[in-house]
Amino acid sequence: MSRCSGPEVVVWDTTYACPLRCSHCYSESGRRPSRQLAPEDMLRVADALISLGPRVVALSGGEPLVVRGVFEVAERLRAAGVKLSINTSGWVMNRALAERLGDHFDEVIVSLDGTTPEVHDRIRGRKGSFDRVLAALALLDRMAGDRGAAGRGRPRLGIDCVVIRSNFPQLEDFAADIVHRFPHLNTLGFNAAVPEGLASRPEFGVHELIDDDQVARLTSAELRSRLRELAPPSVSVHATDNLNLVMHPERVASGVDTPVMQVEPDGRVRGIPVYEGTVGSLLEVPAAELWERTLDRLEDPFVVETLSSVNSMQTWAEAVRRMDRRFGSPEDIARIDRRSVRTNPPEFVIPVGAASADAPRPPEQRSA
Repeated sequence: MSRCSGPEVVVWDTTYACPLRCSHCYSESGRRPSRQLAPEDMLRVADALISLGPRVVALSGGEPLVVRGVFEVAERLRAAGVKLSINTSGWVMNRALAERLGDHFDEVIVSLDGTTPEVHDRIRGRKGSFDRVLAALALLDRMAGDRGAAGRGRPRLGIDCVVIRSNFPQLEDFAADIVHRFPHLNTLGFNAAVPEGLASRPEFGVHELIDDDQVARLTSAELRSRLRELAPPSVSVHATDNLNLVMHPERVASGVDTPVMQVEPDGRVRGIPVYEGTVGSLLEVPAAELWERTLDRLEDPFVVETLSSVNSMQTWAEAVRRMDRRFGSPEDIARIDRRSVRTNPPEFVIPVGAASADAPRPPEQRSA
């Protein structure tokens, strides 16, 4: 494998706190301690990432908009010339947050997993989430329109749908209906669910992970053409099977798939995104050394053997489970063992007034 000096893309899960309980949640956010850093330590992580020279840093979670100091981090990264993206469920969105996103980010991606409340709320695990996300998109769309009319820079706005069996019949409805409601929207993305976290459970694979025929349909030229025909000309539509995230050894060696760095909320770096197991902390180890450790992980004989066997969504899910138990910490494995055997248990729908030690709250609405 030809080694690059640093990652082109970094995904930073800034917190595991989340108001939702998504059936496929890759990080099990909202069901585990937030592991969120104090603002000063987040800035230290940001500086470590800057030293690697990434082109893009994507802030995710959990829900990054509940993180105190997230806009200061964005300011630090952007001042260093890094392109910034943020993924949000929209649950805590308000007008002030929408404006601050416009000031600090190059791209804002909103998660929407159904075109009806019945589908979206079931997948997202909380009643009212569909109405909240549409309201958030309306606020962001207005922000983008106002900034454009005033000649100010504005972020690209996108909708991201995690494609599973429950929402597969609605794909055309996203393009024919939903995106037409937001005239300043730029992108509509359909991404096959990755068998990571809760989506790696065998039960999820049986009931919700899309099968090989659906994968072929999702990535077909026919569906791509149909979706683009239904969507406004101003909206870029894309769909992916996400198989580039397998990190299949042959594809990595040939340069077809390139490694991404994934940072956990406490600053620890995953050996390989998607799979459990970290290689050290950005607060304790030089970032360049951690990047070398991630590249070493890709060449581990167990990894090469396990990931070389992946040729379908189901074999990928099996590989994830093997990798997680091989490289996960004792705490990771204990959490895996505690996972519910049901795909979408009703207790994941939590009342609007529910509160806990990690209950998400939006950051202070002040200027960065």
